[in-house]
Amino acid sequence: MLKTAYFILCVLGTILPLSQFVPFLLENGLDLRLFLEQLFANRISAFFAMDMFVSAIILLVFVFQEGSRLKMKNLWIYVASTLLVGVSLGLPLFLLIRQRELEETAPVVESKE
Repeated sequence: MLKTAYFILCVLGTILPLSQFVPFLLENGLDLRLFLEQLFANRISAFFAMDMFVSAIILLVFVFQEGSRLKMKNLWIYVASTLLVGVSLGLPLFLLIRQRELEETAPVVESKE
């Protein structure tokens, strides 16, 4: 159930942000000046931008700390997904694979009958 929820959040976390970013790219290309101008157009958009930057840094610290602790491989995938799409993909993707890792390495508990 938890893995299904993480998977659905990965899909939503990819589709929803890209549904806004792809049209911007198609209309304006890689215009970094315009991107930053619109990103910080007012206090509310700046609030969300700064929150996103801090959240991304926190996520990357968590990925490397927890991923190393669990000896997870290919941690670069979560960095790339965060940088290319956002925390909305990087976090649920990491949690999905982390949950899979935890389930595979969990000790088997036999029931007493």
